Amino acid sequence: MSTKHYTIIIVPDGSPKTWRLRVPRWIFTRTLMLCVLLLGAATVAGVHYYKSIEDLSENQTLRAENVRLRSDLKRVRERVAGISATLDRVEHFDQKLRAIARLSDPERHLAIGPVGTPDADEKDSPSARAMLADPVDTKALTNKLDRLESAAERQESSLQELETYFEKQNTLLASMPSIWPARGWVTSDFGHRVDPFTADRIMHRGIDIGAAHGTPIQAPSDGLVIFAGVDGGYGKVLVLDHGYGVKTRYAHLSEIAVKAGDHIKRGERIGAIGNTGRSTGPHLHYEVRINGVPENPRKFILE
Repeated sequence: MSTKHYTIIIVPDGSPKTWRLRVPRWIFTRTLMLCVLLLGAATVAGVHYYKSIEDLSENQTLRAENVRLRSDLKRVRERVAGISATLDRVEHFDQKLRAIARLSDPERHLAIGPVGTPDADEKDSPSARAMLADPVDTKALTNKLDRLESAAERQESSLQELETYFEKQNTLLASMPSIWPARGWVTSDFGHRVDPFTADRIMHRGIDIGAAHGTPIQAPSDGLVIFAGVDGGYGKVLVLDHGYGVKTRYAHLSEIAVKAGDHIKRGERIGAIGNTGRSTGPHLHYEVRINGVPENPRKFILE
C-alpha cells in the first residue's frame, strides 16, 4: 500500500533551479492540526490573560470601594455613638428638669421621662458597644438608627411638654404677687385681731402697711384692673386680677392711678396710700385672694 504524499515545489527568485519536497500526508495533516491547536491555545491564553487583567482591575476597584465603604461605615458608627450619647444626656437632663418641676408627681399622672417604652427586640439586641465594634453588621446598625429615631421623637415630645409647662410656670410666676406693694411697716398682720372700732375679735383678711400719706403703691405682679372706685368702709379701692384665680385688693387709697380694664406690669405705680373709708390713719389694707379665699400675703412675698 503506497503512502500518499504532498509535493512542495520551491522556486528561488531569479534562479531557474527548483526544489521539490515530498511530505507524507500524515505529517502534513498532523502539522496542520498542531498549528490549529497552538493557535487555539494561544487564543484561549490571550482571552484568559485579558480577562485576568480586567478582573484584576475590577478587583482593585472593588477593593478601593470596599475601603471607602468601610471608612464611611466607621464614620456612621461614630456618629451613631455620638447621637446615642447626646440623647442619653438630653434624657438625663429631661429627667432632672421634670424632677425639679415635680412633673414626676404620681398624683398628677405625669411621667418622669420620655413617653413610651423600649421595644422588646431592643432589649434582646446587641449592646451599642458590641454593635459598633462589628464593621459588617449593617442590620444591627440599621436597627440602632431606627431606635435612635424613635428615641429622638419621644424626646422631642417630652421636651415640648416641658416647654409648655415652663411657659405656664413663667406666666404663673409673673402672676404671683411676689413683692411688697408699698414701703412701710406692718401695723396689723393677717389673722384674727381686735377691731379698733368695735373692740370685737374679728378676722383680718389682709395686712395693713403703715406709711406716710401719698406713699406710692406698686403692683406686686402683672395683672388686670377689674375694679377702681369707692367701696364703703374700704374707701378708695383697687382690685387686680392676676390670673390663675389670684386677685389682690388695695384699700384706703388717697389716689387711684389706673382705671378698670388697664393691664398692669409688676412694679408699675397704681396708686398712693391714704386714709379714706373706715381708717384710723394713713395705711394700705392689702389682701390676696386665691379663688376667692383670703390668703396671708406674706406667703407670696419673696423680698
